[in-house]
Amino acid sequence: MAYVIKAIPVDKNFRIFAVECKDIVETARKLQGLSPIASAALGRALAGIALLSADLKTGKILLQINGNGPLGEILAEGNYKGELRGTVRNPNVYLEIKDKKLPVGEAVGRNGFISVIKDLGLKEVYQSSTKLISGEIAEDLAYYLTVSEQIPSAVSLGVLVGTDGKILAAGGFLIQKLPEAKNKEITELEEKLKKIPPITNLLSQGKTPEEILTMLFPNIKILEKRKLKYKCTCSQKRVENMLIALGEGELKEFIEKKEPVEVTCNFCRRKYIVPLERVKELLKELKSER
Repeated sequence: MAYVIKAIPVDKNFRIFAVECKDIVETARKLQGLSPIASAALGRALAGIALLSADLKTGKILLQINGNGPLGEILAEGNYKGELRGTVRNPNVYLEIKDKKLPVGEAVGRNGFISVIKDLGLKEVYQSSTKLISGEIAEDLAYYLTVSEQIPSAVSLGVLVGTDGKILAAGGFLIQKLPEAKNKEITELEEKLKKIPPITNLLSQGKTPEEILTMLFPNIKILEKRKLKYKCTCSQKRVENMLIALGEGELKEFIEKKEPVEVTCNFCRRKYIVPLERVKELLKELKSER
């Protein structure tokens, strides 16, 4: 069962989160036919968005990674219900394994941007970006949180892909310093982070998110445990709204082709058909709104 926990150390001034999401990443892999390197990169992004959205009471967060690597744009979205979805622009990229590891940084690219878009149901959507520093996603997310949101953070994300392409382990943790944290506490944590094994090793050994956090903070208080599932929010109505957003010119082009419009959702690969007559109705609706 995929889930994320939010906790605090009883005697330390940090906020801590941890996630296990193997099933989520495996679902994405099967739906989208991801290559091993695409699975690893998107899986890290999904684990990251699970951690970022764990604190939501309403709304949703979108994590957008635009690097100069062959994978192209990576999107991962999570909401307050624990529903996640994600996609990668080029899902069939293959790169050679280096030092027994999939070269995620190379596949994502080390030049580009990481953006976080928060839609909390308010009048305005919050969006902020920072430059990629490694393309490894965890380091980039930690840098974003520290620089853009001014919250010193440590992030570890990992995905273990089997020789057959299936996902064997996926998850991560996020640690955020509270203003009250003392220098001694920070130094102690830094030393522990240097010694802790890679997150994929811990998860593949069967360690739970709770057990992983107690390796860093022996005495923790669990504030919330939230189940996660892969769920796409696409619908016929959203597809039609997307067509309207393309504008009058695009709709006229579709009509001139005298064929129904077929749209495939990037997140779940579901196909939608918009009949020609419905496209004509959408054009009329668009004109009437002027």
